[in-house]
Amino acid sequence: METTKRQSYLDWLRIISIAGVLIFHSAMPYVSDEWWHVRNAQTSPLMAMSNYFMHLVRMPLLFFISGTVSYYMMQRRTAVSFIKMRFTRLFIPLLVGMFIIVPPQIYLERITQGFSGNYWDFYKTVFQFEPYPKGSFSWHHLWFIVYLFVYDIVFAPVFMWLMSEKSRKFRMSLDVLGKGKWVYVLALPSIVWYTMLSEQFPETNNLIQDGCFFVYWLLFLLAGFFCILQPSLMNSLQRNRRFAITIGFLCLIPLYYLWLLPDTDNAFMAEWGRVIFRTLSPVIAWSWVLGLVGYGKQYLNRFHPALNYLNQAVYPFYILHQTIIVILAYYITRNNQDTVLMKYIYTVGVTLFFTMGIFHLLIKPYPVMRFLFGMKPMEKLIGKVEITDKPKSIKVVERILV
Repeated sequence: METTKRQSYLDWLRIISIAGVLIFHSAMPYVSDEWWHVRNAQTSPLMAMSNYFMHLVRMPLLFFISGTVSYYMMQRRTAVSFIKMRFTRLFIPLLVGMFIIVPPQIYLERITQGFSGNYWDFYKTVFQFEPYPKGSFSWHHLWFIVYLFVYDIVFAPVFMWLMSEKSRKFRMSLDVLGKGKWVYVLALPSIVWYTMLSEQFPETNNLIQDGCFFVYWLLFLLAGFFCILQPSLMNSLQRNRRFAITIGFLCLIPLYYLWLLPDTDNAFMAEWGRVIFRTLSPVIAWSWVLGLVGYGKQYLNRFHPALNYLNQAVYPFYILHQTIIVILAYYITRNNQDTVLMKYIYTVGVTLFFTMGIFHLLIKPYPVMRFLFGMKPMEKLIGKVEITDKPKSIKVVERILV
């Protein structure tokens, strides 16, 4: 079966997704009409437009890839062992993030709001466990880890059933979607759900009051699992990749037209404009995600020596990057001499430099840090004694344990 061995293109796509997160969050201090933790005095409406496109694609692609990762993690494991591993890889880093990584973001935001105490004065308020924004206890950008952890815990028995022989008929029925362009039927429930509920239940990322988006993200994860479970679906995405990207590209035109259209006093036109905008948004998201997966399978399914290193780096990078952005932006936004574009470029470059430096120098080499940031254990070399034909000769064979 094609999917018994992990595919390199999925790792490359995950790396691309995290790069998109860096580009997106680095722009947030300079985006007009958007609240964020630290804000520049001058903002860019054009950057807001490009950031909205990034917002539509980056997290759906990451959830889709996470669905394929869950599939590979379930192989040769029981549902219980899978849950234990997800607890180690997701819940432990979440705790580290909430008590160590996220608080500096809230502290600097509080300073911009008039807080005058030192960091220790602020940090004690974290242990009051009052949720943000009223309090100082939050997971901020780590909401993705929370949602992924909940999805994997809840659906572990379902995933196990799908990979067993009991689901053979269901898996065979999925094969129908691999013919023609039927694979895009997977997107329809999500598009309808988003169009109907996204205005009434806007995105909160707080898990409890996120009724629309909790299901919306989940459907991308399930689609990723289904597509890697039934190889014909992935083959269909590869075969129809140009079609998907074309749809996503063409839909951007009316979406940005509606974005730039002046507000109208006509209530009927305004309402239908919002409906069309809400419909186009998930269509663009699904088209680009499925198209990028197809192009990735076509052109990125190859190994490179840098892949292993980058694949290790992406998770710690995701955990660290926003805190570094907020710290940088706090000082950069005080400078009124440089343009928004220069500040943005500097934010991206320096965040990349420091985040990768912390990973390479302070996380990757140390087993404890690897554990706290959800990485796999370090590769260990164990001496294995092998007796040769000569009684007194001993050959030590080094075996790498992954």
